[in-house]
Amino acid sequence: MIKLLLKLTAVTAALAIAFSAAGPVDAKKDGKEKRGTLVQVDAVKIEPMVQTMPIIGRLVARQAGVVASRIEAPVAVVKVDVGDYVKKNEVLAVLVSDRLKWERELKAAKVAESKAKIATAKAKLALAKQELRRLERLRKSPAFSQARFEDKRLDVTSYQTSVAEAEARLRSARANLRMAEVDLRYTLIRAPYNGVVTVRHTIAGAYLKEGQPVVTLVSDEDLEFEADVPSNRISGLVSGVEVDFELEDKTRHRATVRAVVPEENPRTRTRIVRFVPAFNGTDMRFAANQTATLHLPIGKKRMVVTVHKDAVVNSRGNQIVFVVEKRRARARKVHLGEAVGGRFEVLSGLEVGEMVVVRGNERLRDGKRVRIDGASGGKSGGGTRGRTGGGS
Repeated sequence: MIKLLLKLTAVTAALAIAFSAAGPVDAKKDGKEKRGTLVQVDAVKIEPMVQTMPIIGRLVARQAGVVASRIEAPVAVVKVDVGDYVKKNEVLAVLVSDRLKWERELKAAKVAESKAKIATAKAKLALAKQELRRLERLRKSPAFSQARFEDKRLDVTSYQTSVAEAEARLRSARANLRMAEVDLRYTLIRAPYNGVVTVRHTIAGAYLKEGQPVVTLVSDEDLEFEADVPSNRISGLVSGVEVDFELEDKTRHRATVRAVVPEENPRTRTRIVRFVPAFNGTDMRFAANQTATLHLPIGKKRMVVTVHKDAVVNSRGNQIVFVVEKRRARARKVHLGEAVGGRFEVLSGLEVGEMVVVRGNERLRDGKRVRIDGASGGKSGGGTRGRTGGGS
């Protein structure tokens, strides 16, 4: 009997310990249930949507072409090679300049000679004017000679003409000197803009004539997209219209229509359109003729109801969205249309302004209590509320 009482006492103590241990845990669970699951929400919105069609575009350099020699001379050295990046005014090649230096010295001597001739002509003119003034003072004297006075006046006129002629020769000599200096400066062939050398057309020792190519330069800093757009899709593309484009790394960016070339290819019935791209947030190195997919508008803009893509959960073949109503998550089946950036068009099932769960919805069930995280980006906004369709 005593042993039986001892056993009952031990069992009672064990049950008491078990209940005392389970009590706080259950209370903790109840507390969590009352607080609810922490989620982030976003609002159902109305925004514009335009249907688009993909067109392959290619990058073209606005500054690209051959850098040519401006004078006739042998090549002393070519300082760049294919693939080198050069800055504006950087020296690409040097031409032999010995002959041009001496031509410049010859033209400088002509300038000095013209200056000396002007000085001589001015001195003769001053002497003739002095003698003419002396004769004018003797006009009333018996020693005055009218003939000599007239001759001296003609001498003054002649020396004035000589001075004007010498000054004109000086201007001509100075112009020749400056042209010689320009030719001498052209022995240094410089880059007209920042770019990359794609072709080297000459080597040291070659003799270049005026206009012959030295290198081909392509600027990788000033690029545009060029696309052949079907003429029946061209109406919506006017200057200033923005479109999306997608690069090879799947990043999406924006481009603006700069110009539509008014010339149609009769074989393909397309017209060339130029776009100015805005490359944001990508580390890619771009090159001429690189391709990208342009998404061009093909229809009129229309306003659609959209939901964030992270709010949609696939459940047993249905698309479910959890709508927050009175601090509880209510599962609602929706019908979705086309994608609008990071959102989906809602055909039915949601109202504008409703708050849907976008983070934490993977562990929700219908009717579960939720707490909204303060980091949620969605706000109800002030749109017109209205059903998009008869969703269940």
